This record gives sequence, structure tokens and C-alpha cells, in this order.
Amino acid sequence: MRHGVKLNRLSRTSAHRKSLMSNLAIELISHKRIQTTLAKAKALRVYIEPLLTRAKTDSTHNRRIIFSYLQDKESIQELFGTISEKIANRPGGYTRIIKLGKRVGDNAEVALIELVDFNEIYGKTAAAEKAPAKKTRRAGGAKKKADEAAPEAPAAEEKAAE
Repeated sequence: MRHGVKLNRLSRTSAHRKSLMSNLAIELISHKRIQTTLAKAKALRVYIEPLLTRAKTDSTHNRRIIFSYLQDKESIQELFGTISEKIANRPGGYTRIIKLGKRVGDNAEVALIELVDFNEIYGKTAAAEKAPAKKTRRAGGAKKKADEAAPEAPAAEEKAAE
């Protein structure tokens, strides 16, 4: 029985599953988004979210723990460099899974898993909403427009007279 077991075995041995999750995590860190099956994306989210939480505090201990999971120096540099800066203020939920439909060959559900802070489309709208609105002074605005429009009107009449 599997009471309370949250790990999806993905029909693989433990060594194969660890290698698969490590490779998917390395690709996600380097490319910021990957396309895979829905089951693998959900399993990857469970695998990589604790690693991203650990990467928020840069210490030798955390680097060694994450290296034991990933075994890739370039991805660890990327993780503790650019990614940790962007996710520093986020309390969790570092990844987003978007369902893409069914794959043509085997009818498997395909999904896109991405790092939330590296999506330019959603990131710009969120930043725009957080920015405070410009404060404009309303007083005297109608007078300025009327004064600007008044000198243009005689100039237009002179051109029409010629």
C-alpha cells in the first residue's frame, strides 16, 4: 500500500527516476522552460521547488546539497546566480505548468513547465500593476489647452485667406 506517498514513480526504477529528474531539472534551469509530459512536469515540480528554495541562501552547504541532486556545475552557477536573484522575494511557487494538449504520436498529455519569474509576457503585466500610477494635477489643464488652441486658430485662418 502507498498511504501518503507523494512520489510518482513514472514506471521507472529509482536510479532511472533520479537521473531523469536531475536531467529535467538541469534543462529547466538552463532554458527556463521545457516541454514534457504532464506527469513528468508534475513530478519535476515536486523535485525542483525545494532546490530553488535552498538556492535562495547562498552557502557552501546549500551548494553541496544541490550538487548532490544535479551533478552539473554550470546549472548550479546559473541557479545561485541569476535565478536566486529573481526568486529572492517569492515565498514559493517558483514553477508554472501549462497544459498544451495531447501529443500526436502516443496521445500523451504534453505540458510546458517554466520558471515563473522568467516569463516576459506575464512578468511585464505584473510589474505594470505594481507600479504606482502617475499623479497628475488637474487644475489649470483646461486653460492651457484653450490657450494653446487659440494661437493656432488665427494661423489657420491666415493660410485659408491666402
